[in-house]
Amino acid sequence: MAGRTRWVHFILFAGFCAAPAISQVAPSSPPWNPSRAAAYLDQRSTWWMAWPSAARDQSTFCVSCHTVLPFSLSRAALRGPLGESAVTPNEQKVLDNVTKRVRMWHDVEPFYPDQTRGLPKTSESRGTESILNSLILVWRDMPSGHLSPDARLALDNMWALQLKAADMNGAWAWLQFHNAPFEGDSQFYGATLAAITIGSAPGNYQSEPAIQSGIKLLRTWLVANMDAQTPLDRVVLLWASTKLTGLLTRDRQNKIVADTLAKQREDGGFSMAQLIGVWKRRDGTPLDTSSDGYATGIIAFALEQLTAAGPEESLRLRDPLKRALTWLRTNQMKSDGRWPAVSLNNNRPVLSDTGLFMSDAATAYAVLALTNTSGQ
Repeated sequence: MAGRTRWVHFILFAGFCAAPAISQVAPSSPPWNPSRAAAYLDQRSTWWMAWPSAARDQSTFCVSCHTVLPFSLSRAALRGPLGESAVTPNEQKVLDNVTKRVRMWHDVEPFYPDQTRGLPKTSESRGTESILNSLILVWRDMPSGHLSPDARLALDNMWALQLKAADMNGAWAWLQFHNAPFEGDSQFYGATLAAITIGSAPGNYQSEPAIQSGIKLLRTWLVANMDAQTPLDRVVLLWASTKLTGLLTRDRQNKIVADTLAKQREDGGFSMAQLIGVWKRRDGTPLDTSSDGYATGIIAFALEQLTAAGPEESLRLRDPLKRALTWLRTNQMKSDGRWPAVSLNNNRPVLSDTGLFMSDAATAYAVLALTNTSGQ
């Protein structure tokens, strides 16, 4: 995955036509503008798909954790607010790209072959892509309630690459580019995405007998390794636990929630700098400690998934979730529709193509949280 910078992970700048704000919440709540968020996501995905560095074998492009994956998860959520009745052209291009690579799995080159990038990049690329492909196609199938043949093929590709060796038993190989903590170097993050994928697959896929041994290995590996992860990775684990049955006990969920909410800032937002442990930028510049769209968006979305467990959870999380959503509603950039977030690795120019990677992820997860606010 080209141009990395982490979480995940982990869409644009100027030239958008002005559009009226559309609010999904009560009139007393601050508005946000779905039209401008969609324009940002669309323009960034257009840029990524045409970027020479993202080009791959057989006229395909790399599926990035910071731009393409979040775009695929979030863009459909804007269909209702915008009155769209069908998949947008850019969504279809991503789906066609993923489907092509899934069908040509044994013929298409990996994102980063060993021959050009060194060992073990082929294995890491295959493991990473198998999870991302599966999640994108499962997410596409969820509204229908039926798992498509292509999504099932992607899942089969993914299961075939689950590791069974030593301390990696139950996980997958994951690309290592020394860009932790957003996506690179986080094998745990990849495994949580696999858990979300399996648990979200329609048709009660997670109950199929053939995958029970793999699910057991995955659950065991995630729980055994959770305490060593950053708070940010544990937020994604919390999300995964709302999808994959039996992943976390209620006590473990509550511990992640308590640890996360302890980091909520006075303005209602969250900062990635407080969620990534002792990580430091490679260029030696200080991390931005202000609230940002990625941390706030992904936490709000994960908490929303937990509130579906019942009225007790909804009541307990109502106030902190309301504060986080208010921060999101009031911090969309009027200039281009994105939510702010910056690189955790280098002090890049914020509006450069690569400097916007974290805003790509931030905007996508802000959209997911804000379009999932029924009852908030």
